[in-house]
Amino acid sequence: MDKEKKSYHFNITEVQDGKIQEVMNFNFGGHHDLAVMVKKLEATGMFSDKHSRELVIGLRLLHHVAKKYPDNEIIKAFAPALDAFKKSIKAKAGGGCGCSCEGK
Repeated sequence: MDKEKKSYHFNITEVQDGKIQEVMNFNFGGHHDLAVMVKKLEATGMFSDKHSRELVIGLRLLHHVAKKYPDNEIIKAFAPALDAFKKSIKAKAGGGCGCSCEGK
């Protein structure tokens, strides 16, 4: 698979007292196919479909921030655990999204 750029838009809204209010929105991109990653995780049965989606999105966002700030002391301390967790999830799900960085 090539490193075709994927682009996603997140629109976070809060529903309170029957009113919907936008809290934040932002774009997120990369070469990973989030839909493929979610389907693979859902297929394992480890988590509900809803929680599989949340976990994949959360991990991708966390990984993105960790890559942007590798010298941050909190990231440095957490990075080995994050990498081990991601490898464990990938192993159980039969890989990530099938992209060219699959072996990393």
